[in-house]
Amino acid sequence: MTAQAPAALVLEDGRIFRGEAFGSEGSCFGEVVFSTGMTGYQETLTDPSYHRQIVVATAPQIGNTGWNDEDDESGRIWVAGYAVRDPARKPSSWRATRSLQDELRDQGVVGIANLDTRALTRHIRELGAMRAGIFSGTEVADDREMIDRVVSGERMLGADLAGDVTTTEPYVVPAVGERRFTVAALDMGIKSNTPRMLAERGIEVHVLPLSSSMSEITAVAPDGVFLSNGPGDPATADHAVEVTKEILARRLPLFGICFGNQILGRALGRGTYKLPYGHRGINIPVIDSDSGRVAITAQNHGFAVRGEPGEHFDTEFGRAVVSHHCANDGAVEGLRLLDAPAFSVQYHPEAAAGPHDAANLFDSFVRLMSEAR
Repeated sequence: MTAQAPAALVLEDGRIFRGEAFGSEGSCFGEVVFSTGMTGYQETLTDPSYHRQIVVATAPQIGNTGWNDEDDESGRIWVAGYAVRDPARKPSSWRATRSLQDELRDQGVVGIANLDTRALTRHIRELGAMRAGIFSGTEVADDREMIDRVVSGERMLGADLAGDVTTTEPYVVPAVGERRFTVAALDMGIKSNTPRMLAERGIEVHVLPLSSSMSEITAVAPDGVFLSNGPGDPATADHAVEVTKEILARRLPLFGICFGNQILGRALGRGTYKLPYGHRGINIPVIDSDSGRVAITAQNHGFAVRGEPGEHFDTEFGRAVVSHHCANDGAVEGLRLLDAPAFSVQYHPEAAAGPHDAANLFDSFVRLMSEAR
């Protein structure tokens, strides 16, 4: 293989991990986080929820299935940077049209390879997600200079990012077959597979900008409203929270995922907080408080709703319950109103490349809309 330019991943606490340039050469900055998925890197890189984050892949080899034109979760790569241990020398999937390395270069995404991702992941687990930068080629400089550039960057706490990734214009994903329902989806970073899975259930999905007013939402005559995933600190999303309160007051069926779960939580009067290093991967166990059933889920979030597993609490819209929690740390993974048609989960039932344990939540949303008619 051709020798690659030197590269360094620099953390705000002064720790530096050395490697080689991967993807585009240059520099990038963001919050460093790790993802435990063994597969699905294309979906991860194109997930808008990873906006302004440097993602570390814990799987040792990345890139062996290359890149194709079918698995993107949005129209571009959103990660700020990408760190891998052992990049595949060439793609070996019949679906690949190009390599991961080529796609990173084409989209100007700075990465680093051949560094000790195991040591980096342990460092993040012990000290928490933090600001970081990747420097490669001519951007590699004196250690102190690189550290200073990293610590001058913005923190994720207090970051208002959903507006960066939302659609600028409304668009419609038609129902597959006969249209049974119409759903207004508030786009805070929606992934392509979400409206696709709704459409497969006979739902016409109107994807609306985050700035949409209640009148613009009701203009599509929705049978239900969907709150999407997205990046940033939910404490900054005041507009989405106020719109959600109006939706709840009108008793429109509502379903939220990930960032949408945090928005519903705030609308119900709950606070949010930043997790030490977040939940990111496709192998995270979640417990249903009612049944005790465990689902293996895909997740990508650095913030969570305050609450205790199985907790019941009162809201201005009636009684509510913490319906799901993480088996690993007890974090809130789902909310449900008992006196109104609304529920949400912190994880991704639309997960691609999987797992699919939670896909039936879309059927639950269909039932909720059916019962409301």
